[in-house]
Amino acid sequence: MRAIIERIGPYRIEYGPAEFHSLAEAIIYQQLNGRAAATIFERFAALAGEPLTPEGILKLSDEQMRGVGLSKQKSSYLKDLATKTASGLLDFTRLADLPDAEVIEHLTQVKGIGVWTAQMFLMFSLKRENVLPTGDFGVRMAMYKHYLDVQRMKKSKKKNANSSRGSKKIKLPTPEQMEKIATCWQPYRSVACWYLWRSLDIKTVSD
Repeated sequence: MRAIIERIGPYRIEYGPAEFHSLAEAIIYQQLNGRAAATIFERFAALAGEPLTPEGILKLSDEQMRGVGLSKQKSSYLKDLATKTASGLLDFTRLADLPDAEVIEHLTQVKGIGVWTAQMFLMFSLKRENVLPTGDFGVRMAMYKHYLDVQRMKKSKKKNANSSRGSKKIKLPTPEQMEKIATCWQPYRSVACWYLWRSLDIKTVSD
């Protein structure tokens, strides 16, 4: 981790507001590339109003939502989020005072909000510094690259310095392995994850 931090430099995470708008935007962006998601979001916000509100979403018809490029499934997720928020079942004013596990439980009652999305909300909206999203592909890949693969290569060289590496299968770490690796990062695992994400874009370990 020290080598990664030295290569990347200062921690520069960007936060969003811990409110309805941020979670609705997260649903729209799920499983889409950045440009396509941004286009759909802009069209949707033009209809519903920005910042997004439960009232603005609930006034839209299914046809209007599909018209801006939202799938039937995502439209139902947004409607469910808006309905639960408008009824008070989902209360954003409570989240800042809840522990991480209770925030996740509170948010995942909404259709389309899974543990990963809730964890991203914890990190990027509630500014929680000790979140470890074990289901995040980028974090898993970075841990494999900088920890598991490096260890495997060292063991392989000691076992047989003259043998060829050959082809290798990537076996991403399990949640248990990730928890073990991240033990020494507490209480700043969110910070470490930010560096791991950035490390996938920047050469940080010598070949």
